[in-house]
Amino acid sequence: MADVVEGAVAQVPDEVFAPRPRLVEGVRAYGLIVGMWLRSTMAYRASFLMTAFGNFAATAFDFVTIVLMFGHVDALGGYTLPEIALLYGAAGTAFGLADLLMGSMDRLGRRVRDGTLDTLLVRPVPVLAQVAADRFALRRLGRITQGLLVLGYGLVALDIDWTPAKVAVLPLMVLSGSVIFGAVFVAGGAFQFIAQDASQVQNSFTYGGNTLLQYPPTVFAKDLVRGVTFVVPLAFVNWLPALYVLDRDYPLGLPRWVAFLPPLVAAVCAAGAGLAWRTGLRAYRSTGS
Repeated sequence: MADVVEGAVAQVPDEVFAPRPRLVEGVRAYGLIVGMWLRSTMAYRASFLMTAFGNFAATAFDFVTIVLMFGHVDALGGYTLPEIALLYGAAGTAFGLADLLMGSMDRLGRRVRDGTLDTLLVRPVPVLAQVAADRFALRRLGRITQGLLVLGYGLVALDIDWTPAKVAVLPLMVLSGSVIFGAVFVAGGAFQFIAQDASQVQNSFTYGGNTLLQYPPTVFAKDLVRGVTFVVPLAFVNWLPALYVLDRDYPLGLPRWVAFLPPLVAAVCAAGAGLAWRTGLRAYRSTGS
């Protein structure tokens, strides 16, 4: 019997038993957990459609508020409604992607408090992948859809002098912005290892940051604009690249080529968030219960 087993094992390719890189293993685990939650969600499709529509409608009220403002003014901070729609749509879509993929990070503080994080530590899967994929909510597609619709309206309504550089900036802006927001989600989760009840602090930078970026930088004080440019670089999500597309100057007088820096900024933010996560996870001490 032992000879049969050894013979069967010998026929299995070595790649099956070869250790996978940590990143590959994390992505694979994330996909498996997400797939589980998707199957659970699709078991009740009517409920999913209603919650997705509710998410779409709830986020749409933010833009409705802006439209109502323009019933009384012709410009907000010197920007027209289509220009603000471009800012709103880019920020909303980028944030929606990050919220869909990493939005569950705000539950980490609860897991730390009640000790359920310990169950994730004993599994042979990266903890970050487990936390990020936990209770994956497909209904958040409603936010992404709403952001894309507003972005599309802004692009159609604006008379933009398109160039190859401006065309390239648009997808880079959305993708890089989602990575930046995702890094903020991870960094906020890492902070909860220490604070344990800091989900609202995290939300002030994620949901609050998204609301901030829906409006032009000219309506805010320059100190705040400096903070979201050089400290927490949310300005690279949409302000800097979108103002390049609109042929507008940035309030801080930065050169126009900074509009092409979002991918680099996103990479730096992701690396910093990863370092913060590893530091926080090493500092974690079990509840002992």
